[in-house]
Amino acid sequence: MLLSIIIPCLNEEQTLAIVIKKALLSLKRLNISGEVIVADNGSTDRSVEIAKGLGARVIYVKEKGYGNALIAGMSEANGKYLLMGDADDSYNFEEIDEFVKYIQNGYDLVIGTRIRGKIEKGAMPFLHRYLGTPVLTFILNLLFKTKISDCNSGMRCLTKEAFYRLCLDSQGMEFASEMLIKSGLLKLKIKEIPITLYKDKRNRAPHLNTWRDGWRHLKFMFLYSPTYLFLMPGFVFMLAGFLLMFALLGGPLNLFGITFDYHTALLGSLLAILGYQVLITGVQAKAYAQTQKFKFKDSFIKNFYKIFTVERGLVFGLLLFSFGFFMDLYVVYEWVQADFQNLHEANVIALSSSLMILGIQSLFSSFFLSILNPKI
Repeated sequence: MLLSIIIPCLNEEQTLAIVIKKALLSLKRLNISGEVIVADNGSTDRSVEIAKGLGARVIYVKEKGYGNALIAGMSEANGKYLLMGDADDSYNFEEIDEFVKYIQNGYDLVIGTRIRGKIEKGAMPFLHRYLGTPVLTFILNLLFKTKISDCNSGMRCLTKEAFYRLCLDSQGMEFASEMLIKSGLLKLKIKEIPITLYKDKRNRAPHLNTWRDGWRHLKFMFLYSPTYLFLMPGFVFMLAGFLLMFALLGGPLNLFGITFDYHTALLGSLLAILGYQVLITGVQAKAYAQTQKFKFKDSFIKNFYKIFTVERGLVFGLLLFSFGFFMDLYVVYEWVQADFQNLHEANVIALSSSLMILGIQSLFSSFFLSILNPKI
């Protein structure tokens, strides 16, 4: 079998027959062997009856969610290629020729773009068209180099082999982002083609929730990008913190009529500790990703584990702690020599205490990073 057309369904009796008929007509017109699968997510109307009556395969999916329905349908599909689209007739299954053409020409994923195609009046809400989709697409391209124009398009075609490689497991609407994120990480061959988005033919509100599902998409993108979520912010915070503390080691500074003293040094200490913790969390997140069933090449973590061993991590942590500890001892010695008078050494103590805290963090983090070693 060449092509399986998968349609997620939850109470779609108003439009499901239209969609199935169009899909079947396209298979016949293109003269390709195929099937239409309706992944039913617990419909209580006549959707299942309609699907069976028109000759579609019905897959019953107990776990609620757009992603769950599509994953179940794709898993059960017999086709070499899998084409997905919604049941509301907003995507026209009579217009699948280009999807079939490019997927047969060696692309792993073919995705329709409504932004570079046509959007029928009233087919897409204003916020989705001019805020949600452009912003999410920009972030997706920035983080994962996917180079697409419409990350939320629901009409896509991928090979069954690509489906297995992607190991998709998102339950809800973020399934759309997961597919593109993992395709980018795995460097799959992606083709984007213009399509037309038609107005929803149903007389009820769609299942999509603008703000909730938008946040789920955004959250998913950042969770799959530890570099931007953890490493970069952590490095910036830590660098800023140490710069502040080192600048004030010699005493208060007066710049532009503003005096920077131990209060600023304490702020630097906070930034350095926070930044280091966020940075370490980023490394741990990258290492954890390599231990999961979905694996992609991460040169950073691969090179990190070429250098890192638990012994080296422990030595590094002990050095940081010891350096800070002996700085504190020196301050105590000076304090004794001054007959326990105020030495105004708060700037030095801020740095030394920070180094001791970072040293302890390094000791414990070294053991955890060793546990997460994916042994690449």
